[in-house]
Amino acid sequence: MIRKVFLSRYVLIVSGMILSVFIFITCSNKEKTNSKYISTVKYEQFSGELSCAKCHKDIYEAHIKTSHYLTSQIGIEKNIKGSFEAGKNTFSYNPSVYISMEKRNDSLYQVEYVNGIEKTAKPFDFVVGSGKRGQTFMYWNKSNLFQLPITYFTSAGQWSNSPGYSNKVMFHRPITSRCLECHSTYFNKISDAEKYPEEFSRTDIVLGISCERCHGPGAKHVEFHTKNPDQKIGQYILNPKTFTRQQSLDMCRVCHGGKLSKTKPSFEFKAGDTLSNFFATDSVTKSVADMDVHGNQFGMLSASKCFNLSEMTCSSCHSAHDNEIGKLEVFSQRCMNCHSVSKNNFCKMVDKVSAEKLKKNCIDCHMPEQSSRAIMVLLQGQSIPTSAVMRSHFISIYPEETKQILSGAKNEKKKMSSIINQEK
Repeated sequence: MIRKVFLSRYVLIVSGMILSVFIFITCSNKEKTNSKYISTVKYEQFSGELSCAKCHKDIYEAHIKTSHYLTSQIGIEKNIKGSFEAGKNTFSYNPSVYISMEKRNDSLYQVEYVNGIEKTAKPFDFVVGSGKRGQTFMYWNKSNLFQLPITYFTSAGQWSNSPGYSNKVMFHRPITSRCLECHSTYFNKISDAEKYPEEFSRTDIVLGISCERCHGPGAKHVEFHTKNPDQKIGQYILNPKTFTRQQSLDMCRVCHGGKLSKTKPSFEFKAGDTLSNFFATDSVTKSVADMDVHGNQFGMLSASKCFNLSEMTCSSCHSAHDNEIGKLEVFSQRCMNCHSVSKNNFCKMVDKVSAEKLKKNCIDCHMPEQSSRAIMVLLQGQSIPTSAVMRSHFISIYPEETKQILSGAKNEKKKMSSIINQEK
């Protein structure tokens, strides 16, 4: 059985990316790793987040609402965004072929039908993605994991063909350890380095990006402090607040740094490690125009003037413990930590838009949402794929977005002026 922490999660989790569900299409099965490498990270080293909750209850209860924590879950109905209701639970490839999302006894399945006859049925064993952008799904075949052909695309509110799939039913896309590395805390790979598809233990699993992904495996920490309750200084645990800038960036870059070619097995990199000791990073500097908003937040951020003229890291803006999705004012206030009228580096649009309004939303002007070229899904009845929309991490001036904001501000001023005149 999966350790008690995961069975408890089965009951506790409520569905809610920071990594995006769709990183699967960028996963590569061609990384060159040392076949004789002896793993240093073991399942027994993990304590499970419920052990953390005993002493860090408030942090735990906030973290389980984040996209990171919810990026992989057990495949039960409450964790799945898409509908299993008749009339809302199918995706048709053509008039004779469709997939139906079905409840059978106490399990959920994607079922392929051809001319009304059932051909294939595979279970929703795992949900991948918090649902902010979408969710995709995995199933076990012995010790192999495969991606199910149908994904849920949140912005459209419907089931869709999984990203990168052709317009035909495919149940045989293998899941690699590199995919899992960015959508879980730990999966124990049990096959040799050369074997493909990779094989995994069905029990040695730590779902979600949990406490131990950023603080390190915690079994030894929990054991020590259980025996020494009066010791208030954390032992055998990592505190990212003490990391150097590079350590902090590498911790996030492992999953938000674009396509990385691993030189050591997945899950060997731990927070605080040097990324280049585990991955071959791209030495060629790419232009922002060549980067996609999906999966390479580090690349875009590192090309930004704000980044290069400061010591900022991802955590300068993001709280790893809290769900801050959509809270533009919160993020804008963090911009104010560096940009202010007193420092003479405040927004130049202050003469056209009130300072109070600017302080509430720096983000839409300087980090707008953009269509991904990498993540495109085929929606029901469409022949042209639809792009996922994600926020750019290249902090800059975007003329078109600025025009839209200014236009909205002008219309708001006119409306207010009209109201004032009517009151007179």
